[in-house]
Amino acid sequence: MKEIILCKYGEIALKGTNRAYFETILRKNLKRHISPFGRFDIYMMQSTVYIEPKDDECDIAAAYDAAKKTFGVVAVSRAYATEKNMDSIRAAVREVMPHLSGARTFKVEAKRSDKTFPLTSPEICTEIGGEILERSGGRIKVDVHEPDAVVRVEVRDKNAFITAGQEKAVGGMPVGSNGTALLLLSGGIDSPVAGYMMAKRGVRLEAVHFESFPYTSERAKLKVLTLAEKLTEYCGDINVHVISLTHIQETMRNSIDEEYFTLLLRRFMMRIACRVADKFDCEAIITGESLGQVASQTMQALGVTDPCADRPAFRPLIGMDKEEIVVRAREIGTFDTSILPYEDCCTVFTPRHPKTHPELSKVLIEEEKLDIASLEDEAMASLETVRIKRK
Repeated sequence: MKEIILCKYGEIALKGTNRAYFETILRKNLKRHISPFGRFDIYMMQSTVYIEPKDDECDIAAAYDAAKKTFGVVAVSRAYATEKNMDSIRAAVREVMPHLSGARTFKVEAKRSDKTFPLTSPEICTEIGGEILERSGGRIKVDVHEPDAVVRVEVRDKNAFITAGQEKAVGGMPVGSNGTALLLLSGGIDSPVAGYMMAKRGVRLEAVHFESFPYTSERAKLKVLTLAEKLTEYCGDINVHVISLTHIQETMRNSIDEEYFTLLLRRFMMRIACRVADKFDCEAIITGESLGQVASQTMQALGVTDPCADRPAFRPLIGMDKEEIVVRAREIGTFDTSILPYEDCCTVFTPRHPKTHPELSKVLIEEEKLDIASLEDEAMASLETVRIKRK
């Protein structure tokens, strides 16, 4: 009898003739995520990934946690693989009994993929349900409608698998199955959540961070790198490309109408981000903008920044309110870092009365006061790449 991890996937199973492509990527991602915790065999059967330790040195608890955070996996459970006979299955059920310690009710579900097995699925449920009732001494009752715990028995080609309960995993699609995009990663609450949500759709992330040293501190930069590190738990390794906007901001402060400052800065960011995306083969841009949240995120303001992008600009938070974003940030573990009191470049030289309903023609008039190409070239020359590895 051996303890293993079972990973269920959902959306991948609907991919028809392309299914093998997504399964291959998911398997590679799982292998990469759990490799620090020992030597495991990973194989797939019937919409389930099996993670089997090769020796006693494996940290199965850590591997379980890593699998739960791997996009493409919808549910995980720790199971016992045993021989396909009722004596062995009953022995495995006794091993999972401690997982029922907090439950007052239970039910048994059985699936008999191997039709040569002598008992039918209902007969397996009856046998195992009786075993649990006897072993619990009546402490736990049967409830087939709303049980506190579900014991699952699956009889497959090579083995029988017994589990007691499963946990919800992150779901989504395997990272790397839907291209690569560049995340505009600030030190705030929103952008890490936006990156997480696009990675959940199978997008591999690169990130760009705009700094304004010495107006922003080294701690502000380290904060962003910490946020990237937290994202790697779900997304894998991330390259963070750091670019200085200091000279651009100083030049704008002395050259343009103050109320257009934020708009022109956002246009600079979008154009420079597209150049970084070209350099690192990113097919899209990701931002953490939410409609109406701040002055630069009104419909009209977004309308004057979008023309600067030469590829899709994804805004997965666009229809979410702040509380929804905060809830998600807490769930993925980025919130406490995001609220550390270190400023980012967007808070430097903030205008007193920013334009909220700009006209593109007037924005372009202000932009003509600047040597756009030269300023962007200077910013690109400051590019520094920091690779953040998944721990």
